[in-house]
Amino acid sequence: MGKKRENINKAKESGKVQDQNMANLFDYEIALQVQEGHEKGCPSQTNSDQETDEETFEEPPSVREDRLNVAKRMKERKFKALVEFRCRVEDAILGDYLFGKPSNKVGGEDNAKAIEQLKEITLWGVPLMPSKRHGGTDIVLLKFLEAKDYKVLEALEMLQRTLKWRKEFKADEILEENLVPGFENLTYQNSRDKDGHPVYYNVYGALKDQQTQYRILASEEKREKFLRWRVQYMEKAIKELRFQPGGTNSIVQIIDMKHAQGPTTKELRSVCRKSWKLFQDHYPHLIHLNIIINVPLWYYISHTFSSRLKTQRKKSKIVIARPGKVTSTLLKFIPPENLPVEYGGFKRDNDDDFSPEDKVSEVTVRANAFEHIRIPAPQAGVTMVWDLTVVVSCDVSYKEEFIPDDEGSYKVLLQNEKEKKKGEGVRNSFYISEPGKIVITFDNPLLKKKVLYRYKTKPTVPIYVLNKK
Repeated sequence: MGKKRENINKAKESGKVQDQNMANLFDYEIALQVQEGHEKGCPSQTNSDQETDEETFEEPPSVREDRLNVAKRMKERKFKALVEFRCRVEDAILGDYLFGKPSNKVGGEDNAKAIEQLKEITLWGVPLMPSKRHGGTDIVLLKFLEAKDYKVLEALEMLQRTLKWRKEFKADEILEENLVPGFENLTYQNSRDKDGHPVYYNVYGALKDQQTQYRILASEEKREKFLRWRVQYMEKAIKELRFQPGGTNSIVQIIDMKHAQGPTTKELRSVCRKSWKLFQDHYPHLIHLNIIINVPLWYYISHTFSSRLKTQRKKSKIVIARPGKVTSTLLKFIPPENLPVEYGGFKRDNDDDFSPEDKVSEVTVRANAFEHIRIPAPQAGVTMVWDLTVVVSCDVSYKEEFIPDDEGSYKVLLQNEKEKKKGEGVRNSFYISEPGKIVITFDNPLLKKKVLYRYKTKPTVPIYVLNKK
């Protein structure tokens, strides 16, 4: 690496890089900086796997060397592809053919003006011209490379088609359009996952009957509006991303199929296919993960059958959860404090009691056993507030009661549920008039279960004091 850097410096000092044809050397220098940054501070997945392997067993030297050589060749291939792609994009901008075939114009004021405009072109808010040295340019270009398995010419063609489509579709202006009426219940953004990806929810239950589908998609004009709304939704999601080294540059999409019917109108099937293909063609690798929840049996069987025809790489982008596994599946990716209460988490709109920073605890309830959660309440004159949710699929009975420290005082039964269903978030509160504790008892007759809970003390002025005032 030091030798490569020394050769570049010598070339720059000699003045050879002044010619426009030597722009490739400049691009190579930028790409070299990217590689140096990875080598200094960003250990590769191969190194991580190597450390894990060394902890578990002694790998034969020959096998380890072959594996490292394969990883090295793959890394070099991707790096060379990025360098070449940068050069081709720069050439396409300077040659005025970023939107397709090279321009027939040679020289002239109009041609120079067009090139100057192309130098300022951006995609998702990121400059595309590599020599501008924007931190997000490589991130955007890599998405197209990854989508085409690092085949540079195919990635360039995909980028050109995307830019041409955005111009014709007027995608850069779509955020200003009023497309909400009729679609307001279909999607919403809600917090982030464990890795910081914005989480977007698509609620198909809003289209549960064919009459609603027909009303929204009856004409070609309405279907085009629906498609534009889907693009607008993606463009809004992109505004939440950060195309910088170390930034979050993709989203998690959750598709809720609760109440979704098997037979759908041909109009809905058509527009869904179009939007899906559109995202694949023009928004590569902007969806980090698709989680499809409350999947009906007909869809689950269909997906299981069709997924056998897909590669493991593509399957890894989709997670399927049947109704009994929704909460446990989502909690693998989303912290409970960020998961909406309707999915078994603790997040509520306009929550005055808790914030995402409030700690969540976990307890395991063994099969055929009782388990207790004890919340201390040593101070009188305050209100205790608590959340809890049962994660696994089976139901469990439980009760909540306040037990005073004074043995002469009476216990107070707060709640006695014969059946606490899975994935149902519960919030309760109790004013503490004397020191004691809140005790939540679980009676679990079946499989082992996991319960999440949190609690908080809130200063409170009793109502009778306020009434006196």
